[in-house]
Amino acid sequence: MLTREFDQVLFESYSNDIPTFLKKIYAARGVSETQLSLGLNNLLTPKFDQLNDALAILEQALLAQQRILIIGDFDCDGATASVVAVKSLRMMGAKYVDFLVPNRFEHGYGLSPEIVKLAIKEKQPDLIITVDNGISSFEGAKLAKSSGIQVIITDHHLPSENLPEASAIINPNLKGCEFLSKNLAGVGVCFYLFSALKTHLNKAQYFVKNNIPLSDLRTVLDLVALGTVADVVRLDQNNRILIDQGIKRIQAKQCAPGILALLEIANRQAQTLQASDLGFAVGPRLNAAGRLSDISRGIKCLLTDDINDARRYAQELEEFNQKRKTEQTRIQDEAQAIVDSQDVSEGKFALSLFNPSWHEGIVGIVAGKLKEDYHCPVAVFAKSGDFLKGSIRSIPSVHIKDLLDLVDRENPGLILKFGGHAMAAGLSIKAENFWSFKRAFNDAIKAHLNDQIPTVELLTDGDLEAFDVSLENAEIIKNAGPWGQGFDEPIFFGEFDVVDQKVVGEKHLKCRLKLQGDTQVHDAIAFFQAPLESTQVKVAYKLSINIWRGNTSLQLMVEQINPV
Repeated sequence: MLTREFDQVLFESYSNDIPTFLKKIYAARGVSETQLSLGLNNLLTPKFDQLNDALAILEQALLAQQRILIIGDFDCDGATASVVAVKSLRMMGAKYVDFLVPNRFEHGYGLSPEIVKLAIKEKQPDLIITVDNGISSFEGAKLAKSSGIQVIITDHHLPSENLPEASAIINPNLKGCEFLSKNLAGVGVCFYLFSALKTHLNKAQYFVKNNIPLSDLRTVLDLVALGTVADVVRLDQNNRILIDQGIKRIQAKQCAPGILALLEIANRQAQTLQASDLGFAVGPRLNAAGRLSDISRGIKCLLTDDINDARRYAQELEEFNQKRKTEQTRIQDEAQAIVDSQDVSEGKFALSLFNPSWHEGIVGIVAGKLKEDYHCPVAVFAKSGDFLKGSIRSIPSVHIKDLLDLVDRENPGLILKFGGHAMAAGLSIKAENFWSFKRAFNDAIKAHLNDQIPTVELLTDGDLEAFDVSLENAEIIKNAGPWGQGFDEPIFFGEFDVVDQKVVGEKHLKCRLKLQGDTQVHDAIAFFQAPLESTQVKVAYKLSINIWRGNTSLQLMVEQINPV
């Protein structure tokens, strides 16, 4: 366990309005007091390359009532972005706006030629807008253009040196783009495009001339929050504003009925919602449809204004989620057996795993789990037709998209296609090239890390005095969020006596702990933890709030527990 260092100058710069307990936490995350303001007026302005081109195309499409088709991605970020686009355009008077999402098993990822052909056959669009995809869709964009369809690409994934032939591309990660945050999720990019369109149309008197109510895009912030949390992007100030504003709307139940229905089915209360609820309860249920079948059910759940329809869709999504859990457990067990059987004499710089029975919609979650367990980049492959499709999850010291670029350059033809960002990527290879990829991938990471296997230490915010382990401080931390990637929720450590313990739900440990030297006993929960043999333990924990039968109490959420 390592204790975060904090910036003393920053610590002393905070006003007295901030509790001392919180000042140290903020200073350890390097945020100034102005970066703590989460009002909408603090959002960055939309300075994107090619924005004016996109606005001109969209204005013309609305004035001419062109057929507009949104093409999304099959995850939660793509689903929420699709709904934001459809709702925004409808608010602005579009009569012919629809969505189409690739089925990962039939069309592959992004604006593929297959999805363009399907779009032409079923929807006859004049304009295609991609959301959360498209930056690597060269063939699909070319086919759309040659078919007389304009294409606006909105994406946040990292571009390669060349760009697709689109009418306009909105992506904060384009080389030279002046938008200051490079961490927007796909739904965030989409929200910015339509916010800019509303401003543009308002200046041109569009709403007045066409007798259309002025659009209020705050009404889609619940969706922006959900997609941003679910995509685990870095929570800089801009993203925290988007999430905070969206969560407040959900807490007030001023949100999509689909979100309320999914919260209901997950037994979460809207009024006490936190960012983690979106990440662990709502997001996975939407993602399950895209993993096992078709994310369009999730989009319809978020798009409907009828709570009864939303509940029906939410029930379908829940059934997919249960199937996903069963399949995930099987694949994880089989993957673990492969890892256990492998030679570990050289240590593990990377893991590459494949089994022909594995489900391509599940391998990404399994890669993420193994990455957490082994602290190295993990590639897990499934059979997809004549090819293998892989999902990679990485660690902070290996920018996986850049590393795949390197592997691709040094091994021409080994990787058929790939895309992604720093911590996650997807790729396709020929089945016979699995072992070649495994070697090349491991060697590239080994060279990148200079033969040093990375060790991952749990970062904590230090120990707490007995009086600081309190419900009041748990409330302070909750209200200081949203917490997430790059703005980590505080973890503390201390030495405790185990007063008593019991296993609940077959695999979790519920116990009562007493800080050594103190008399106060605290409830604690440790997920996936076997019973403890020692009565004296060193614990890394979060301060959390437990609400049970109307009573609110402090609960320690155990992150790590070891004998003293």
